[in-house]
Amino acid sequence: MTPSGHDVLRARERIADLIHRTPALTCSTLDRMTGASVVFKCENFQKTGSFKFRGACNAVASLEPEERSRGVLTHSSGNYAQALALAAQIHHVLAYVVMPETAPDVKVQATAGYGAQITLCPPTHQGRHDTAERIRKEAGAVFLDSHDDPRVFTGQGTACLELIEEVGELDLILAPVGGGGLISGTLLVAKHLIPGVRVIGCEPTGADDAARGLARGERIVDFTPTTIADGLRTPLGENTFEIIRQRIDDLIVIPEDEILPAMQFIWERMKIVIEPSSAVAVAPLLSGALETKGQRIGVILSGGNVDLSAFFRSLNIPH
Repeated sequence: MTPSGHDVLRARERIADLIHRTPALTCSTLDRMTGASVVFKCENFQKTGSFKFRGACNAVASLEPEERSRGVLTHSSGNYAQALALAAQIHHVLAYVVMPETAPDVKVQATAGYGAQITLCPPTHQGRHDTAERIRKEAGAVFLDSHDDPRVFTGQGTACLELIEEVGELDLILAPVGGGGLISGTLLVAKHLIPGVRVIGCEPTGADDAARGLARGERIVDFTPTTIADGLRTPLGENTFEIIRQRIDDLIVIPEDEILPAMQFIWERMKIVIEPSSAVAVAPLLSGALETKGQRIGVILSGGNVDLSAFFRSLNIPH
């Protein structure tokens, strides 16, 4: 059965006591620049630093006791890896996580810190899939996809649900697009609660498989992403592709050279840390790619997991 907005409401009931209800913040400078009223749903303040914990927590909580006893397994570039590791720890479940060799070290260390057993793999979709499948057969663990499992993406939709509950009617909602879990959950609940709202996905040029796939009418699954937005390097899943194809109002491809300036803008003006994947949903507001005047706009800031080691090394401060 196709998931619906009601499934997002049920997910919220299941995980409400386990997640943070993250803040919705504004930026007067951006409001003046855009002529709009913009509200940011700050999932960078979520447990593990991203919205991914919502879906991971809902998925693990939905398992039968026998399934949990076998452990859980996924492949992820970092944010979902951390999320599933913590969700498993909370539910006293063993987590197996496959991560690409190019995953930021800060995310690998954080995932290990939550108690997951980590296996590194080649940085391709096929490499991730093959490694995870080998572990699934060896360990018997339950595979929980980072974005395409309905239990996961309905959990992700609770971020948008909270935003709407807090600020009310919105004209436009922006969210980044990687594997499609966040935008799918957002579409399900936003269209359920505000039928006339426009939901726009934002995708970097270095991982624009969603835009190319929608134009072609079929998923693109085997490609090597080249974007700084490491959280968006996963191709769309079968379920998320269909939800996006049927429901999304538009999909904007963001040039790579607009991502870091958008990230810097939020750091400097709002004094909060977001990662490049979050900045992808901010960039079109700064570039003027959208008509925004007079609109009430919600932006899902997906996470704030940034490896700052290179930055601090560049300061050359003894410690």
